[in-house]
Amino acid sequence: MKEMLAYLRKHRNEGIVVVIDSIDRLARDIETHIQLRAAISAAGGKLESPSITFGEDSDSRLVEHLLASVAAHQREKNAEQVKHRMRARVQNGYWVAPPPVGYKYKDVKGHGKMLVRKEPQASIVQQALESFASGRLETQTEVKRFLESHAAFPRGRDGLVHYQRVHAMLIHPLYAGRITLPRWGIHNLPGKHKPLISFETYQKVQARMNAGAKAPARKDLRKDFPLRNFVTCSGCGGALTSGWTKGRNKYYGYYLCHRKACSEYGKAIKKDAIERDFAELLRSLRPSKELFELARAVFKDLYADRTAKVEERTKALRAKLTQIERKTENLLDRIVEAETGTVIAAYEKRIKSLEEDKIVVEERLANCGRALPDFDRSFRTAFQFLQNPHGFWVSGQFEQQRMVLRMVFTDRMPYHREEGFRTAPITLPFRVLRVIRGGRYDLVRRTGIEPVSK
Repeated sequence: MKEMLAYLRKHRNEGIVVVIDSIDRLARDIETHIQLRAAISAAGGKLESPSITFGEDSDSRLVEHLLASVAAHQREKNAEQVKHRMRARVQNGYWVAPPPVGYKYKDVKGHGKMLVRKEPQASIVQQALESFASGRLETQTEVKRFLESHAAFPRGRDGLVHYQRVHAMLIHPLYAGRITLPRWGIHNLPGKHKPLISFETYQKVQARMNAGAKAPARKDLRKDFPLRNFVTCSGCGGALTSGWTKGRNKYYGYYLCHRKACSEYGKAIKKDAIERDFAELLRSLRPSKELFELARAVFKDLYADRTAKVEERTKALRAKLTQIERKTENLLDRIVEAETGTVIAAYEKRIKSLEEDKIVVEERLANCGRALPDFDRSFRTAFQFLQNPHGFWVSGQFEQQRMVLRMVFTDRMPYHREEGFRTAPITLPFRVLRVIRGGRYDLVRRTGIEPVSK
């Protein structure tokens, strides 16, 4: 339209005619119609149409304005109908907006167009969300790197996965099978599509998003230095920085302390030396074959015991569901009696929290009747990690290396240039294995009421 008006002004005296098919093709709003009509006339153009005669007398302008008003009414009415139909479909459990990454629309008999999994994107998103919920991926930066490591995940024009997409993916309840549209007053409505994750996993993701990372990832973490921001200086306790130094024929990597007040300031530690010592430390945590088989047998017994107690868990979950419903009813009664807006808002917030708890309990109840997956298949990766964390470290994959740091150690580790790593703050599974390996079996006393028989 702007280009047309500019052309008219440029050829003002050439008697150019602007032809529109019908009056609603010019504008769908009466005010806009009048403004465009005046702009075309002021630019030297003449407006014509095969469906209406544009005149300058009062009767012609009346008809023109009436037809423009009818066109505006049709537009508004059409928008209202579309909105009502979309809202009705959402209330029936169907998503109506563009599908998020991992989903696509497909005609399904009895449902019409509905969301279905789009592979391999769906599996990538599912793994990313579950990994973030469990802490395997601790920050949005690590989620971003994980997504970028999969060629099938969509990227921006610059070939990168942007933080905006990562954040939108992490907070979207649609992946948990729930539809939330606040502008329509819709919250946690069950969707007809199959979720990628459970609602409980979604809650864990939101809790981690609100709490923030325990050890926020630096933006300058690089695959070249996987121990950066994890290894600390033995002198001041601050995190060691790292970088490359150019030698005569090649580059050399170093870790060093950059705090001037520290006695170790500027004393570089060779990258190969510190990472070799760390690899040896991981290798020392590897349990013996006998010890590993013992731990595996214990976990397998616990898993079998959990499988045998399905009825007890079902009964407990039903009792909890009844308790949640009773609390919700009590809060609704209090809202009716409340007089201040602050109190009502507090009750509503509590009811929303109870409704989310109810969703989790209902999910667990639905899963109680299902057979648990095979033990070996479910815990294969976990036991591979427990048996050989060093193998995951030397894989060369940056995300796996970061996972090793979080899963094996409870805190950052100090390193001395001459003495190496100080006492390693390892996590509970590896502490237990170390205690058993050392022959200290007094975690549980052997004696009870009666003395030990000889």
